[in-house]
Amino acid sequence: MTRGGLPFTLPGLVTLVCALWAGALWSDQPAGPVKVEVVGQDGNYRLLRGGEPYLVKGAGSIVSNYVELARRGGNSVRTWNIDMAQARLDQALEAGVTVSLCLPVVAPRYGFDYTDETFLVAQRTRVWAAVERYRDHPALLTWIIGNELNFAYTDPVLWDEVNNLSRIVHHLDPNHPTTTAITGLEEDVIRAVQQRAPDLDFLSFQVYGALALLPEFASGILSDTPFMITEWGPLGHWEVGATEWGAPIEQNSSDKARHYLTQYRKFISPHLGNGLGSYAFLWGQKQERTPTWYSMFTYSGETTETMDALQTVWTGAEPANRAPRVKSLLLHGRNAWQNVTLAPGESYIARLSASDPDGDELRYQWAVRKESQATAEGGDFEEAIEEIDGLIENATLRHIVMRAPDTPGAYRLFVEIYDGKGHAGYANLPFRVQVEAARR
Repeated sequence: MTRGGLPFTLPGLVTLVCALWAGALWSDQPAGPVKVEVVGQDGNYRLLRGGEPYLVKGAGSIVSNYVELARRGGNSVRTWNIDMAQARLDQALEAGVTVSLCLPVVAPRYGFDYTDETFLVAQRTRVWAAVERYRDHPALLTWIIGNELNFAYTDPVLWDEVNNLSRIVHHLDPNHPTTTAITGLEEDVIRAVQQRAPDLDFLSFQVYGALALLPEFASGILSDTPFMITEWGPLGHWEVGATEWGAPIEQNSSDKARHYLTQYRKFISPHLGNGLGSYAFLWGQKQERTPTWYSMFTYSGETTETMDALQTVWTGAEPANRAPRVKSLLLHGRNAWQNVTLAPGESYIARLSASDPDGDELRYQWAVRKESQATAEGGDFEEAIEEIDGLIENATLRHIVMRAPDTPGAYRLFVEIYDGKGHAGYANLPFRVQVEAARR
């Protein structure tokens, strides 16, 4: 029996109570899209999400550990494609963070011709389908129309098509702004995008050492343009010094963390008048010249001091338990800048100076790998490099004895330091093996 259309049978009452309970539990979870917009004028812009100011404190992510990002004060992730987009969006929503989703727009450097109408129609179709599929997800923040399309490009007609794609996105989705991620800070590129792709809501830049140029650009060509930094991080492997044989010299985990901290405080935070926020690189682990160069996680999942630095700038406070600190790594009494050259099959001592700020007991793991011969650019895929077995007497000691490989060539010594609390530090040192070294 029912009255006024409400169920009063016992099963119906149970159903109603469960529905009301579920509604109360999830009432703070939006059921549809949350409107995001860029507002402001005269060099003072900001992002609004659901009508509230939203400064992006995020990271480029290839893993779905968004709960850890939120715990450390982050509020957003960005992607480089739409692979597993539904799962990423759902996991982001559960963690309380947003997603800037990169649409399937390919760069000319892969051989695609932006004057080929057949190619353009196919690409527009892919973009249309992606926007229709994900536009209503409540975790969606912005659309990124292509990643580093200007890398090695020659024809500015590219930006005409970016403008066409932005118009398509806005036609399908009035709730989320569009941008394109530009590599570097170059005035001619910025002017071309400003003039030929005015439908974009803001511009995005991917800069590493070149982040130091941001003050000049923010007060110049970008003085009345909203922008975001969609990649920033350590000094790039193309920006650092190298050994005599061309091996780039990587910062250790502590030097890298200090670099993140300084870069944010000096170049990102002061320019948030037009800056809508930033995404640090990389919330994940990948091989790019080394397994650690851009990775905020170790291969086995520990978090690094870079995350401590990000938590500090995102929240204003350091984490309760911090990652191990690394001071120096020496092989045969020399550092990476001293062109360490060893004789085949001879034994040498490697010494590590490291500590833990919380007094945690440290554990060590050493490895030797061949030097990367990768020539990939723009973050393209690189094969992982296997460890060479049998060269280290005990790979779990703080200081080790290492036998140089028998085969002449370029190699790299790696060490990771674990605190037993889920955190790690690291360092590596390139070296070469030469027969002539035995006579030195």
